[in-house]
Amino acid sequence: MTLLKIGPHTVQPPVVLAPMAGITNAPFRTLCREFSGGKGLFVSEMITTRALVERNEKTMQLIHFDETEKPRSIQLYGVDPDTVGKAARMIAEEDLADHIDLNFGCPVPKVTRKGGGSALPYKRNLLRSILREAVANAGGLPVTMKMRKGIDDDHITYLDAGRIAAEEGITAIALHGRTAAQHYGGTADWDAIARLKEHVPEIPVLGNGDIWSADDAERMMRETGCDGVVVGRGCLGRPWLFGDLVAAFEGTGTYAQPTLKEVAAVMLRHATLLGEWIGDEARGVIDFRKHVAWYTKGFSIGSEMRRSLAVTSSLDELDALLSELDLDQPWPVGADGPRGRTSGRNRVVLPDGWLDDPYDCAGVDADAELDTSGG
Repeated sequence: MTLLKIGPHTVQPPVVLAPMAGITNAPFRTLCREFSGGKGLFVSEMITTRALVERNEKTMQLIHFDETEKPRSIQLYGVDPDTVGKAARMIAEEDLADHIDLNFGCPVPKVTRKGGGSALPYKRNLLRSILREAVANAGGLPVTMKMRKGIDDDHITYLDAGRIAAEEGITAIALHGRTAAQHYGGTADWDAIARLKEHVPEIPVLGNGDIWSADDAERMMRETGCDGVVVGRGCLGRPWLFGDLVAAFEGTGTYAQPTLKEVAAVMLRHATLLGEWIGDEARGVIDFRKHVAWYTKGFSIGSEMRRSLAVTSSLDELDALLSELDLDQPWPVGADGPRGRTSGRNRVVLPDGWLDDPYDCAGVDADAELDTSGG
């Protein structure tokens, strides 16, 4: 098994929870960490750098870590080198985290239309400036980055971006094997992950994309030579996947195949944790609703019951509805396939003239840093 080092931190097994907006908050990280026995690296939701620097109330809640989270990992989104630098310095000086990850992979229009996320690596000089400021101000904290192959098939950036990252002191790179135009559709290009590893052998490369099971993770590492894996949509409604990953990499046991009763217990705990974190039971259950379809995928549950579960507003109501199910159902065959967003190719929304010059940094609006945290 590969020994993955992120600065001073050893990540064993070499498994990272991908930051996902509205998903990888403290409660979900707690669940995943419990199933893994505390092994792996679990990254926060994407945090907007200006919102952090200005101490936005919602942002300060999003960067709260449970005392058992070690190392504490924050993902930052930003397009202004100075603001990214200030955010990194704030994290280091105020001991807000032990690891900083930079987001250059988000494909959603509200991010790319302002030159952020997966649009930004096209501007090579801007990328270099941001990485340099982050590393220089991080006070010795390891800084990593997550990116995609490029904007589309005609504007591939990952090899140039990887070389810039290595030159600027980035500790590790995670590559999602899709372009921004692909969003989450099609099949991830694992060959690109292998090429990036060959291109920057001096730093760890982590692979991301189409890891739905522990077997997929092992296969990705075997086929690409990458140093670790980043798991995103594969753990939606499946926090026990991290236990499977530990079992796979350490060869210590079999994979989880929970009955519906066991899944229902995890659902109730997830909703409870959300309510405790938010400070309001009803809001916690409401926030949990989006997870219902992921947890119950593959089980025999009528459409009316599924609708009822998706509109609950209290723990008692959720518990009562779950108790009405046929809880003896075994784990359904084929339930480990794709979940979450699966949209195909789309036109990437970019700032006017963004593609005119890959080195000119003009065109990044000042308000690109003003979006609410969360991506």
